[in-house]
Amino acid sequence: MPGAAPPARGARRSEADPLRQPEQVAALHRRIEEIVEVAAMCGVNVICFQEAWTMPFAFCTREKLPWTEFAESAEDGLTTRFCQKLAKKHNMVVVSPILERDDVHGGTLWNTAVVISNSGSVLGKSRKNHIPRIGDFNESTYYMEGNTGHPVFQTQFGRIAVNICFGRHHPLNWLMYSLNGAEIIFNPSATTGELSESLWPIEARNAAIANHCFTCAINRVGTEYYVNAFTSGDGGKAHHDLGYFYGSSYVAAPDGSRTPGLSRTQDGLLVAEVDLNLCRQVSDKWSFKMTGRYEMYAEELMKAVQLNFAPNIIKE
Repeated sequence: MPGAAPPARGARRSEADPLRQPEQVAALHRRIEEIVEVAAMCGVNVICFQEAWTMPFAFCTREKLPWTEFAESAEDGLTTRFCQKLAKKHNMVVVSPILERDDVHGGTLWNTAVVISNSGSVLGKSRKNHIPRIGDFNESTYYMEGNTGHPVFQTQFGRIAVNICFGRHHPLNWLMYSLNGAEIIFNPSATTGELSESLWPIEARNAAIANHCFTCAINRVGTEYYVNAFTSGDGGKAHHDLGYFYGSSYVAAPDGSRTPGLSRTQDGLLVAEVDLNLCRQVSDKWSFKMTGRYEMYAEELMKAVQLNFAPNIIKE
């Protein structure tokens, strides 16, 4: 089954303001439409974009405006309606990670992936489960941990899930999507070289092996410049960028194989043909779920989260 994992546009200056926000979103819509057109020519069935793809990843700045102006409804926002048209036109499932504004609950913001069926209907959404508090990634200034759990979406082309960005560092996060039946887990991200590039080739690949499923690691590309300098809270000098987003998107298989990565310096489209039968074949061979002893870990974890927990350390 063909699938795709495109990273973001190339390096750009992120000098958004409320007046230019519609212009920037429209430009990104046009760029993604071009990429989706090419994906359709390649026979792609499922496509996933990068984390918060309609905006600069400005959560390092701790400024509310203009960045919150990019937030949209997951159900009927401008970007969701745009993606619905693409999905229906190309008979393609579209995974669209956005900054969500939940007007039903007081306009709360969330980091959310909207999953749109190839019929054009909104299947549902999956919110980011783990929020970083490291370096310049000050995301909890804008939104908190998601509350949708670990949903898996049954599509015509397989069962898919979305583990957004920082969730890839948490093995139990991958595990729960897998236990809920995911055959492909997308990991739309926005991460920079100095922080995580040494981990990038390993984590999604390990998750594919451990959970008998395919994983798609997706990252944006380039350096985003902000007008107002900000500090990292580490005594260092104020700066105008978060660092270099190194792209390098790839797809990993349950047998440990993986595709080459996309470019570090240019945007692009990665198309991978995956055989979902491999999930069961590898599971039958290694039986990680059968040998996982989940009941033992569930019992011990329940004890570990109690206030009166005492580590099981044996001393002389």
